[in-house]
Amino acid sequence: MIRSLWIAKTGLDVQQTHLDVISNNLANATTTGFKRVKPMFEDLIYQTIRQPGGPTQGDAQSPSGLQIGAGARVAATERVHIQGAVNRTQNPLDVAIYGNGFFQINMPDGTIAYTRDGNFTRNATGQIVTQSGFTVAPGITIPADAQSIVISESGEVRYFTQGGAIEGTVAGQFQLAVFANPAGLVSIGQNYFLETAASGAPQQGNPAANGFGALKQFYVEASNVNLAEELVSMIVAQRSYEINTRAISASDDMLQRLGQM
Repeated sequence: MIRSLWIAKTGLDVQQTHLDVISNNLANATTTGFKRVKPMFEDLIYQTIRQPGGPTQGDAQSPSGLQIGAGARVAATERVHIQGAVNRTQNPLDVAIYGNGFFQINMPDGTIAYTRDGNFTRNATGQIVTQSGFTVAPGITIPADAQSIVISESGEVRYFTQGGAIEGTVAGQFQLAVFANPAGLVSIGQNYFLETAASGAPQQGNPAANGFGALKQFYVEASNVNLAEELVSMIVAQRSYEINTRAISASDDMLQRLGQM
């Protein structure tokens, strides 16, 4: 009976973590470039009382054996990197990636972070930066007298000035990074990811070429959270939590009856 209490307790822990993940997904339903997280569950080690195929009586063998489980746990949380919807904005420096790839961001400590959030702006020196003020690699500067900016699908950035060349001036080139396993990236908040051994080393290239996604100026990528799906998952987690609490209550009631005998 004590075993059933522990098993139900692991079920409560699993569903609490499940609800935590769902809550984070819902909280970021409007976060630019956010990728939903999916919890992965697994059962715990089993106590084998009789091995499958073991002898029973005479030469007979047990067809299924006798094993008692020890509950469940959350094995991992996997980030689902599927394309989010693209929403039009009025900012010429807003850029969405349609397809594979991440923008590369120069962090203050010298490392490179990666993001799908293309909500960019300019700093005091004209460099294209994120909303946190970090420069977008490899570094693109647009002068203050630029009257219009054009960003092509291949990532080329041109600006136009009054009296300047009719074809504009090239300010720089966006480059993207792709990973063999983007789910292996570690999130550090602020819509940034860092490379890990699980993600593999980044492969860099220009947008709209060799499998890299194309850029869309005047757009940002929305969160890929499906509200209806998350609400259904929340109801499932809630019901599972309730059932596990009932299992604890039932085990406690049976122990009380056993103590009264």
